[in-house]
Amino acid sequence: MKIKFNDIANAISVISGVSLAGIIGVGTYIYVNKDAIIDDIKDAAVESVVGGMGGGALKSLPLGAPDLAPAPDQAAAPSSGLGLPTPGSPF
Repeated sequence: MKIKFNDIANAISVISGVSLAGIIGVGTYIYVNKDAIIDDIKDAAVESVVGGMGGGALKSLPLGAPDLAPAPDQAAAPSSGLGLPTPGSPF
């Protein structure tokens, strides 16, 4: 049995038609359901960000910020200008 060029062309044509039908079907599904798909992606993104915070992480933070409080010797020193150290007098 010999395979003719016409048989090969017909097979390629059928494969091409099936592929095009699949692309049109998927495109139509996405276009019709685009709002639901976008909402699902937004919900998943928000959940991954909020879920990454651990929920209980905010409860374990101390009130206030003791690590930002000035040191006792800095609190007593008068502030000068920009708060930069001034060099001593050479005289």
